Amino acid sequence: MRAAGGGAAAGQATDAGDRVGPRRAAAAQRPAGHVSRAGAGIDPARRVAFDVLRAVSVREAYANLVLPAAIRDAGLSGRDAAFATELTYGTLRGQGSYDAVLAACVNRRLDHLDPGLLEALRLGAHQLLAMRVPAHAAVSQTVALVRAQLGHRTTGLANAVLRRVGADDLATWLARVAPPADADPTGHRAVATSHPRWVVDALGAALEQEGAVLELDALLGAHNVAPAVTLAARPGAYDPCDLRAETGGAQGRWSPYAVVLPAGDPGAVAAVRSGRVGVQDEGSQL
Repeated sequence: MRAAGGGAAAGQATDAGDRVGPRRAAAAQRPAGHVSRAGAGIDPARRVAFDVLRAVSVREAYANLVLPAAIRDAGLSGRDAAFATELTYGTLRGQGSYDAVLAACVNRRLDHLDPGLLEALRLGAHQLLAMRVPAHAAVSQTVALVRAQLGHRTTGLANAVLRRVGADDLATWLARVAPPADADPTGHRAVATSHPRWVVDALGAALEQEGAVLELDALLGAHNVAPAVTLAARPGAYDPCDLRAETGGAQGRWSPYAVVLPAGDPGAVAAVRSGRVGVQDEGSQL
């Protein structure tokens, strides 16, 4: 599973995405980034997010490489492009937590579900538990997506599961489905912060060697916070002061060339389009 740099959990999932039966073989052969045209009534941003999630799951594609092309091919811009971006990366970041919630709402193992249905349920769970999407819209649009992609046979299950998910907020669900912190601290952190157990263990061991084990919870929490978009004014090609004035961005904390955007599409910045400015995480500018 491959994802953009949105935290360790973004690349972790059940093995359901690797179980592609004969009936779904054709769908699995789509090029990574292919945007399905099925279901004309489906919100295009949700359809793009679903197709990217399938590319990540089935083809082990990198979301940050697939998503821009999918957005472009679908003709999305502005708020629609931003919505598709949050749907995709947010679902990947929260996948570990969402899977624990979904497992409590389904009467079978998640890896026994149709892989496409599981991706759609994760997408719906993110809207219900972490976005300001009205519950009726999150449920109805996800069910419509399932109908368009998989047919009518699984729409009843999708509707029932998502209604259960939407009955409580994320904090309530995590308190219910995460292992007790005193009996299984690693398992509790894994579910609560959407990280694989091995990552929690590895980070804890590394911090213990540094005498900083008390920082583990803060580090895990920071991993899955959506990163700000940071631009790099290429030395000799563009002045960072001019870039800040043009974009309304803020000076980076570490790199003298970094400008952190407050919002918006970096592709709309003329200097980015001309190549004089790049989109680059501040840490990689050092």
